[in-house]
Amino acid sequence: MAGADVIFFTTCIVDSVSAGVGRAAVRVLERLGHRVTLAPDATCCGQPAWNSGFGAEAARVARTTLRALEAGGDGLVCLASGSCATMMRVYWPEMFRIAGDPEAAARAERLASRVVEFSELVAGGTPLPGRLSKRVAFHRSCHMTRELGIIDQPTRLLDGLEGCRRVAWADDLCCGFGGTFAVKQPEISVAMADAKIDSLLASGAEMVVGCDQSCLLHLEGRMRRRGVGLPVRHLAVVLDEAMESAAR
Repeated sequence: MAGADVIFFTTCIVDSVSAGVGRAAVRVLERLGHRVTLAPDATCCGQPAWNSGFGAEAARVARTTLRALEAGGDGLVCLASGSCATMMRVYWPEMFRIAGDPEAAARAERLASRVVEFSELVAGGTPLPGRLSKRVAFHRSCHMTRELGIIDQPTRLLDGLEGCRRVAWADDLCCGFGGTFAVKQPEISVAMADAKIDSLLASGAEMVVGCDQSCLLHLEGRMRRRGVGLPVRHLAVVLDEAMESAAR
């Protein structure tokens, strides 16, 4: 899908600690001919509070973002996060209904039809130019895979890059982050990350790539504690660098 109007929602993690991911995603979308705007008044999708059982509080936060995205126009709402895209596309209507706001629930249902995850949108067009001469371990984040059903799109984008070789590993195991789960259950969270990293080390991978920056930060942090120095990259950054190199 080329030439679409796209509202890019940066999400909390990207906006706060990984702004480069957002910039890379926007550059990729613009190179593909999309007309990208931002929603500066959008804040959080409400997922941390929702996952912790605070439905009313989550709805209060999400209501601000819903208004901001509606004000941005009728374009697609693109997120470089399968987790946040799931919250908005799958859980927002339920959340607002539980919070006693049927009007917001109806608006959320309408918006949900326009919400797309980054790789889902990019993979819908022509193959991207570029090269990535690496053995890559692709991490399948839980929400994106199980809730949105996005499975082939990101790996298809990687496979289209010249020289990219995906390795076999425990790609569909949870990384152990799970938002507030990592805070409430740190021992279990670390054990889950270690299982993932053990599989990574046995795979011969030279790079870890994924579509959820929160998962990637969790894995990268644990890898550092274990002295593992493999680069960890969001798919948007990988595609941006590959396309920029191909254009030279």
